[in-house]
Amino acid sequence: MTVPPGRRERKKAATRQKIADAALRLFLERGYDAVGIRDVAAEADVAVTTLFSHFASKEALVFEQDEDFEQRLTQAVTGRAPHEPLIPALRREIQALVRHCTADSAAPIWRMVDGSPALREYEESMRLRHAESLATAIAADPDLPQSTTACRTIARFAIDAYSLAREAADPEAAVDEIFLMIEAAWEVAGPSRHAREAVPPGRAEAGRAVTSR
Repeated sequence: MTVPPGRRERKKAATRQKIADAALRLFLERGYDAVGIRDVAAEADVAVTTLFSHFASKEALVFEQDEDFEQRLTQAVTGRAPHEPLIPALRREIQALVRHCTADSAAPIWRMVDGSPALREYEESMRLRHAESLATAIAADPDLPQSTTACRTIARFAIDAYSLAREAADPEAAVDEIFLMIEAAWEVAGPSRHAREAVPPGRAEAGRAVTSR
């Protein structure tokens, strides 16, 4: 059962949202580079120290749902139904994120990101962090006995699927197309590794000796 947030947590969340809304409003009105941290703090009517207690950097103000997205991705793994396959669960969450980020209201934000080297660099580091968190969640699942490399690869593919689909003419169709390839890669990675592990070392060596004759 989920415990409702207390008054302090609600107030903190409201302050964070007020700061993020003020920042986005100024960035879109004046341009990202023309707005400073003090401008955002003044617009949100908070101290600069309060702003930094919620956001570590100016770039983080643009990606204010960063932590929420990361949590949703890991929960697609940890919160899926018993025996539910991994890849469909990931595809469902990536589709939801793509719908959110390709809404008409998001277009000006992505134009701003695309026009700022600092924001593009921040987005890239954010995606790498999301991929590592997702890989950790996959590797920790006892029902998904894959190698560390396989977990990291599939996680990176899933995160890249989000970015590629966001730029496609038909984002949802792109997600479906990409995840067909991801699912094929996941299926290939598992059986081949399990087959190798199922062969006793002595038998494997004997097999190599026979083929080398």
